Amino acid sequence: MATTNDLKNGMVLNLDGQLWSVIWFQHHKPGKGGAVVRTKLKNIESGKTVDKTFNADVKVEVANVDKRTMQYLYNDGTSYVFMDVSTYDQIEVSPEIVGDAQNFLLENQEAIVATNEGRVLYIELPASVELLVEYTEPGLQGDRSTGGTKPARLETGHEISVPLFITTGEKIKVDTRDSSYLGRVSS
Repeated sequence: MATTNDLKNGMVLNLDGQLWSVIWFQHHKPGKGGAVVRTKLKNIESGKTVDKTFNADVKVEVANVDKRTMQYLYNDGTSYVFMDVSTYDQIEVSPEIVGDAQNFLLENQEAIVATNEGRVLYIELPASVELLVEYTEPGLQGDRSTGGTKPARLETGHEISVPLFITTGEKIKVDTRDSSYLGRVSS
């Protein structure tokens, strides 16, 4: 248990049996009345974001979230298999929990797996990853008025927009949060 005065960004709260992550918080002391803590909370399972105001010094239940670095091994068709790099324990994670992270997962890549009481909550990837362009059409000069883009299929099968000068077989850096092109990777 903690009080609302102890809230920090990233802290996970157990409110009415649901897990909520604190995205933002602010202590507020109005002219009259007691102090309050305004928060923006994100439901870990549904992704829904809500604004909630607590009275100051109210006790809230903090959920114990265990974040471990794990290595992605393979997809067996029904689930993604991760291995704890310190204990070599393997866990299976459903595609619903992996979500958009599957667009950037390569075998033997490390990711952070967050669990609560043995239940996997979410997969956290680095902010950017380096992936190979598996296929893209050749870019033609003169087909645009400004810096144009074209679709490119990555080695994971995910498709993103890249500048016209990118060719098949190049390694590029991709933002895992919004699938945007960040630049070429020099070898």
